[in-house]
Amino acid sequence: MSRFWGAITGRTTPKQANLDSLFLVPSAAVTLQTAAGFIPTGTGSVCFRAPDGAAYQQVQDEVVGLLRDEDDKPDVQVHRDDFGFTWVVVDRVEDDVEGLCTDLHAVNAALEEQGFSTGLLCSLVPFHDAAGRNVGLVYLYKQGTFYAFAPTGPKTRDNLLELQLRDTLAGDLPMEQDLQRWLALWGAPGL
Repeated sequence: MSRFWGAITGRTTPKQANLDSLFLVPSAAVTLQTAAGFIPTGTGSVCFRAPDGAAYQQVQDEVVGLLRDEDDKPDVQVHRDDFGFTWVVVDRVEDDVEGLCTDLHAVNAALEEQGFSTGLLCSLVPFHDAAGRNVGLVYLYKQGTFYAFAPTGPKTRDNLLELQLRDTLAGDLPMEQDLQRWLALWGAPGL
């Protein structure tokens, strides 16, 4: 759709995912540690709505196999949550944020290349601090932006901390400005 026609009809083209934004997370991790005391947990995940069928299962198995065949082999598991979403969870050592982001990029790219991009929802990189607080950097696939999610209990979150981290990371990551897109990821792996 042309920009002119979109302007006349009031339609906008949604922002496309930029998976390379995941490679900005290591520098954001330094900012999180120095400015707020949060360090990476070493875990990351990709969340998607998995379609039924053998074709999808084959792609999922190939993605998991690809990660498990790496020289430094991260621990890779697949979980299905209570809401019906599938999570590919990658565990690495805490200080290998670059390797973790490469793994998350590979999972997203492989699913995208095989035609499953419509089911991709988000990627998550969790952090924690000395006080026991957890926060996740959430990459919204369909928006190409990040936000912070800071759960404090089974169904509670620290909105003030999330907003503070948005401001802290604004120079490192494309941050989501629409707060309605800051979805709660209750029970997400690593949080």
